[in-house]
Amino acid sequence: MSVNYTELALFFVVILLFSPLIGRFIARVFCDEDEIKIPVLSGLYNICLRGIGKASKFEMNWKQYAVAILFFNGIGFVVLVTILSFQNFLPLNPQKFPTVPFWLAVNTAVSFVTNTNWQAYSGESTLSYFAQMTGLTTQNFVSAATGIGVMVALARGIKREKTDRLGNFWRDLTKSTVYILLPLSVILAIILMSQGVIQNFASYVEAETLSKAKQLLPMGPAASQIAIKQLGTNGGGFFGVNSAHPFENPTPISNFLELIAILLIPAALPFAFGKLCGSLRHGRALFGAMFILFFVSFIAAFWSEIQLNHAIADLPFLEGKELRFGIGTSVLWGTATTVASNGSVNSMISSFSPIAGGLSLINILLGEVVFGGVGSGVYGIVLFVIITVFMAGLMVGRTPEYLGKKIEAQEIRYAAVGVILPSILILIFSALTVSTKVGLSSLLSMGPHGLSEVLYAFSSGSGNNGSAFAGLNANTPYYNSTMAICMILGRYGVILPVLYIAGRLSLKKRAPTSLGTFPTEGPLFIALLCAVILIVGALTFFPALSLGPIMEELLMLQGRIL
Repeated sequence: MSVNYTELALFFVVILLFSPLIGRFIARVFCDEDEIKIPVLSGLYNICLRGIGKASKFEMNWKQYAVAILFFNGIGFVVLVTILSFQNFLPLNPQKFPTVPFWLAVNTAVSFVTNTNWQAYSGESTLSYFAQMTGLTTQNFVSAATGIGVMVALARGIKREKTDRLGNFWRDLTKSTVYILLPLSVILAIILMSQGVIQNFASYVEAETLSKAKQLLPMGPAASQIAIKQLGTNGGGFFGVNSAHPFENPTPISNFLELIAILLIPAALPFAFGKLCGSLRHGRALFGAMFILFFVSFIAAFWSEIQLNHAIADLPFLEGKELRFGIGTSVLWGTATTVASNGSVNSMISSFSPIAGGLSLINILLGEVVFGGVGSGVYGIVLFVIITVFMAGLMVGRTPEYLGKKIEAQEIRYAAVGVILPSILILIFSALTVSTKVGLSSLLSMGPHGLSEVLYAFSSGSGNNGSAFAGLNANTPYYNSTMAICMILGRYGVILPVLYIAGRLSLKKRAPTSLGTFPTEGPLFIALLCAVILIVGALTFFPALSLGPIMEELLMLQGRIL
């Protein structure tokens, strides 16, 4: 079991060095005082605004911002369902794939519009190039840009005083796409193509294997989708096995760059958020809390993976790993993709040791706030921050404050809704599934591992992650419909409370810092925030985890599977 410790160390060094730099650039893009000017990109930005028209010229309150998001995402859903339902009549379909079944089309459209990218299908055998490129890749950009827009609106709500204006969604959406996601994706796609990631419109190629068998090699515009799927924390693969496919991830260099891309923007956004709020030190504190939880999760998972499997003749946990790049990189990818709401994989999470697989599940169950999705990770952790400062206020006996804004009962209630709603969805739908024949009929495994399959699926949907524990046949009307419900409520059930809180905070006057103010930028705050995140997750999900990965670990230590 070789482990490339140099590559693992280099990964953390790159994240620590580049996150603040990119964060400052993102904050510059959304700076209210001075419109950013970049050749070519600024011209494209102005063209987009002219196309949007009058809707981009006025600032919105939280309700208008929310309506714009729901309207835009609703239109995207309808367009994507239409593309999938009529792909057999549309161009760029050299394999003549038929129409996508209705419930699968609905599930897929919801998945990509909500930045979840849950895939109940295999791309190379289901979707045309047109559907992948025009439908899915477009949503990869705009769903990520939507998350960034909500984060920026929240930052404005914290920084501004005595106004109900949070900015303009259409301008924020366009800035996110044109200045951040598009240029980074073009650069990464070109590099990936240089490494062998395919990008063409050719028909599938029939090849002959060494054993003289015939094999059909899929083609298509993969590199352009892979770049934004990683940078936008989308995760939806062009091929069914995602970044374990050699056409998506052919070399150690492509593997390292895709792994960096998963966390590059999510790790930069806390710094951007702090800058936009007027407190860069607070942004550093948010990054610190996220990084600590991420690093501890990786170390624990890595330690578990290098142990021996007592249930299978004390052999290493090699099955399902990406042996081309090493077990260490497989574990790092599994940790990064679950803390970042990315959902892409280069190995099978279901094949991880019970502890490592359980930690991947816990990363999602914590609310996808350990870096989290692009934008959504920051506004998600802010909900925990509000709860944290509320608890700190109770301890010192004064009204809680967050960056100078007083936190009152309404903010606490809506923060609790945003934190608790995804957890409710996970537990209710998991319980319903394991109690019905239609739910159990899709399981590959029984016992604790089977429960983990179900729990992971609904956690992935409700947390807008998109990765799968594997083994579960999710392409059924039951799972397609229930997962769609989880993805919708898990996305907008958090966005709407966040915008409401932003609207309330923007109306308040900033209070001066005093001796009784709980600082939200030091080690004490970081420790308390991490504790709140872990306690909420532990109290909510410990019973379910006890019957799933914890029970599986105990059985394995006894040399048993069931």
